[in-house]
Amino acid sequence: MNSMNQQAEEMSRYKHEVALPGGDLKIYASEQLYGTLDYKVLEMANNNLQIPGIEYMSYTPDVHVGVGTCIGTTAVWDATSGYVSPSIVGSDIGCGMRVHLTNLHMDDLREVKLRRKLVRAIERYLPMEAQERGHYSDIRLENVVRKGLHGLPNKYVPDSYTPKKSSALSHVEISRLGFDEEILNELPDMAWHRGHRQLGTLGGGNHFVEIQAIEIAEDQRGVAEAWGLQDGQIAVMIHSGSRAWGGLVNQFCTPAFAKVMGQLGLGSADPRLIFAPLAHPQAQRYVNLMYSALNYAVVNRHLIAYGVREGFRDVFGPKCELRTLYDLMHNYAWEEKTSTGSKFVHRKGATRALPAEHADNPRVYAATGHPALIPGSMGTASYIMVGQPGGEENYYSICHGAGRIRSRSATKKLVTVQEFSRSMKVGTNEEIVVNQRSLESIIDESPQAYKNVDEIIESVTGAGLAAVVAKCKPLAAIKGTK
Repeated sequence: MNSMNQQAEEMSRYKHEVALPGGDLKIYASEQLYGTLDYKVLEMANNNLQIPGIEYMSYTPDVHVGVGTCIGTTAVWDATSGYVSPSIVGSDIGCGMRVHLTNLHMDDLREVKLRRKLVRAIERYLPMEAQERGHYSDIRLENVVRKGLHGLPNKYVPDSYTPKKSSALSHVEISRLGFDEEILNELPDMAWHRGHRQLGTLGGGNHFVEIQAIEIAEDQRGVAEAWGLQDGQIAVMIHSGSRAWGGLVNQFCTPAFAKVMGQLGLGSADPRLIFAPLAHPQAQRYVNLMYSALNYAVVNRHLIAYGVREGFRDVFGPKCELRTLYDLMHNYAWEEKTSTGSKFVHRKGATRALPAEHADNPRVYAATGHPALIPGSMGTASYIMVGQPGGEENYYSICHGAGRIRSRSATKKLVTVQEFSRSMKVGTNEEIVVNQRSLESIIDESPQAYKNVDEIIESVTGAGLAAVVAKCKPLAAIKGTK
């Protein structure tokens, strides 16, 4: 009993309750991270808590200021009488992570020259520039937004018809979300044109493809082996979202939300925070379009991975494999069944991490819980985690990355190219190869712009929300432009 009390007391150091005028906020963070939070994140939380009927709101340790709502937010309403907020979903609807496992070992990529060759090969299949068209003109966009992965031609889902190797459709958080497809007829031609052009593209900002080497955590070796992870194994981590499709959904719906709020006398101190009752026709319009963007996002990451696989095979031959470990989102809202009823859960920069035996796990991960994919900053480790039963108190939400500590403009002013270069180990045998010709062009994404990811992970594990299954060491990073 004493050990249980001691464990609970230890976990409590990573859980903070903040009573704000608008309501109660829970923050999961170490004392050190908690002490560094900007007052603006509390101000923003107070605005969010004034949305009628909100039942729960929390921040993950990577929380930082966003537009209308902080990145790192979980917010919950009743699924029938609640609200939906595009601000608590974010503009990059369906943004998320994907990891593929290869049959290569880190010794196969020991040489810096070979890593550079691989990066160049991948670039041939993955558009890097903002205006460059994706390589998938034979894919019908309407099939993608309506059917998700099931709307792709067979040749782009090569393993789905070989059951022993299949992972493309089964090892994902969602493969297709259904919705009222009639709403698609309201979208302007520009949305269809730009959405089709951008299929299979990274975008800029913090989106990336990273080639990594896996290091398994000893206390989770059984889970790692069940997932097919091996020490030294080469993995590919992908971070991207719904590109222009999701952005245009937000632009399309925002004026209507503002009008509804005016009619119903709703608002907060922040005019950028928009929301409406779920039952309102304009709210349902947004939810349906949001689900189309979630379908787009999972397909976009899938096609990025398809291109990456082609690059790997150009370098290592046709026997090189890239099996899907998992694909999940960290910007979305949807209905979830909980022990206290059906809830409409928003996650903005927060990752769902379900434990073993949870009913919402994909069948292939029912016995272990699914992989939760947490990127670091460029130049630092990333993590593969698994949810723990204690995560129920936070609706099974954990962090989504390292979290920014300074803006892009401030980073450009305060961080030198030399500092960035040292963090990427340029000129050494351990160099983290990047595809950009100049580090200066991506200095706003340097590790110095982000919190220490190890401290973020410590907060999540310390609070009992999730456990580390593997640490992923970066070997090469591929960045695009907007």
